[in-house]
Amino acid sequence: MSMEDRRTELLAHVAQRAAEIVRELGIDDAHADHIGAAIADMVAEDCGGQVISFPKDAAYRLSLREQEILQEHRGGAGYTDLMRRYKMTERGLRKLLKRAQDRHSGSRQQQSLDI
Repeated sequence: MSMEDRRTELLAHVAQRAAEIVRELGIDDAHADHIGAAIADMVAEDCGGQVISFPKDAAYRLSLREQEILQEHRGGAGYTDLMRRYKMTERGLRKLLKRAQDRHSGSRQQQSLDI
């Protein structure tokens, strides 16, 4: 499959899924299709020329995985062990740990504000 075919398939999928989601929110078919197409156009315009990699199952597993890796790291697991176990580069692992730490700190601060 050519890169052009992949790009067309991705944008068609974005348009279709966006339309499905807004239909679930009660938007009529004509407007849902228009919104889906507009979102796909926006993605093409805003991201055109970029190389983007989507991790598998990112929407579901990323936060669970981040929490697990953060807990293991805090429990004493070293970078080399975590890199092997989770099949990551050192740079990727360090970025993930920073992101997970930032999110964890932010959620603790939010909880203290809610009290």
